Amino acid sequence: MKVAIADDDPIVCSSLSTILTATGTADVLWTANDGQSTLDCYQAAGGRPDVLLLDVQMPGMDGLEAAEHIIAMDSAARVLFLTTFADKEYISRALALGAKGYVIKQDVASVVPALQAVMAGQTVLGAEAVANLSLGRQEEQTRKDPAEPATRRFQTLTDREHEIVALVADGLDNQAIAKRLYLSEGTVRNHISSILAKTNLANRTQLAVEWLSSQES
Repeated sequence: MKVAIADDDPIVCSSLSTILTATGTADVLWTANDGQSTLDCYQAAGGRPDVLLLDVQMPGMDGLEAAEHIIAMDSAARVLFLTTFADKEYISRALALGAKGYVIKQDVASVVPALQAVMAGQTVLGAEAVANLSLGRQEEQTRKDPAEPATRRFQTLTDREHEIVALVADGLDNQAIAKRLYLSEGTVRNHISSILAKTNLANRTQLAVEWLSSQES
């Protein structure tokens, strides 16, 4: 795996590089300390990593803006945000841009498995990020209809669709779900499209967050 790291703290870049190299997890192609440098490095010959670890708040162009440019330029880009900020707005914006995950820096031990999961095609959310998104969804739902339980969104789903939603929430991609349930990937895609339509959700990340929230309520 080839990884790049963008963080406004050079010590963080150095520490992560050491961890990833020493554990044999990845080769670090380059590091950057602001959004513009990140974009420049990514655009340079041979500068596109398998996964880009990206901080949110950096001087000048921030990580969210840099990610927007990178994903617009390279639709196959895998951007994994690694930051101290667990704000719901940041997390929602990152996922809306097409980022592959959002992990909080305090949980350094989660970086390696998060990178491996992103490489396997999964979308990764740290526990604190999931909690903040779920809380935000619950607050929005309460404002809309205080009497409506979080589980109502999923009441119209079939038993098979419930199985698939649970596996999506566990982080499985379509191929893994198909293998688990002995279905074709096309059938899984069709089920997920139907589920998103029934639940009025935009993507599988929102689906996972809402499902986890419904299981807690």
